[in-house]
Amino acid sequence: MAASFKTIATKLIHAGTPRPRVNGAVVTPVFQSSTYEYLGEAKYHDVRYIRLNNTPNHLVLNARLAALENAEAALVTASGMAAISTALMSVLSSGDHLLAMDCLYGGTHGFVTKDLPLYGVSHTFVDGHDTEAWKRALRPTTRAFYVETMTNPLIQIPDLEAVVRFAKAHGLISMIDNTFATPVNFRPPELGFDLSLHSCTKYLNGHSDLVAGAAIGRAELIEGVKHRLDHLGGSLDPHACFLLERGMKTLAVRVRYQNESAARIAAFLARHPAIERVNHPSLESHPQHRIAARLFEGFGGMMSFVLKGGVEAAERLFKRCTIPIIAVSLGGCETLMIRPAAAIHSGLSADERAKSGISDALVRLSVGLESTDELIEDFEQALSN
Repeated sequence: MAASFKTIATKLIHAGTPRPRVNGAVVTPVFQSSTYEYLGEAKYHDVRYIRLNNTPNHLVLNARLAALENAEAALVTASGMAAISTALMSVLSSGDHLLAMDCLYGGTHGFVTKDLPLYGVSHTFVDGHDTEAWKRALRPTTRAFYVETMTNPLIQIPDLEAVVRFAKAHGLISMIDNTFATPVNFRPPELGFDLSLHSCTKYLNGHSDLVAGAAIGRAELIEGVKHRLDHLGGSLDPHACFLLERGMKTLAVRVRYQNESAARIAAFLARHPAIERVNHPSLESHPQHRIAARLFEGFGGMMSFVLKGGVEAAERLFKRCTIPIIAVSLGGCETLMIRPAAAIHSGLSADERAKSGISDALVRLSVGLESTDELIEDFEQALSN
């Protein structure tokens, strides 16, 4: 009988672990085998084979990920984009229409605008708070509503409760990218979201050394995602599964530290005369501060800000800082900074970035595990005249 664990900290260590343990091993071994003995499986998708995402390493992660968000099922994938693209393709068909929040991660935006139309799927971008716009955009062919818990890179928070109500009222599948919040701060299935998606590359692994993704949610939807993923081939290597399981064990302590550190850094930057605007939900000036305070258990380690001197000031900050690394990605032990317009959102046109509110001078900051005091001191010297 599988053990039942109450708190996320305990689930991160023990949920999904085989009982009895494999030869008594405390840590799940790496099952570096592509092929397994046939045991009479009646269905293709149940045959034990590495591409079918059902090795022992996959199964431990799937069970643990589902437990973290109190969902029925989960599926680990080869990358965050593998989870996002496969999930969208599993719920949308030719002739269908997608509602999506108007500020999305660049990879997701590109898939929605450039790839889905090739398969006959249309879309409409809407403001995450304008419920009347949602109604106007609704079509008889609308099948799903896609949002992000906290948008990349503006850290906006949609009206999450309204999204779930709207989706249920109109028979839509509600989908959310929960990468920035993590299951420590927010668990979408508890609010009623049908599918929660993650780039496990980021916080869930937390060590900047692998690429992985996950889909979490209702069992029948996850089964559909698995069937599509089995055909597309986006399975995660068993050794990467092992590394992800190891990284996830420290998620709670990492994220809670990053929550606190980011809030202090955001407060410092918001007071600094060289900073024009800071986007972090811990700040009372953030337009969705009250939503975050009500729904989240922490405000997260991600923020963005604009310096008063524009791009030149941002580049000067990058050269002067000694601790943050100028790099893409996020959620690791190291503090990372980047200008989204020059990197992660460079695939969008200037007009598309402007419509999304992503200026060339915007800086995205992923707060790591370094000393908060030392990071603030570093920013202070880098911002001095």
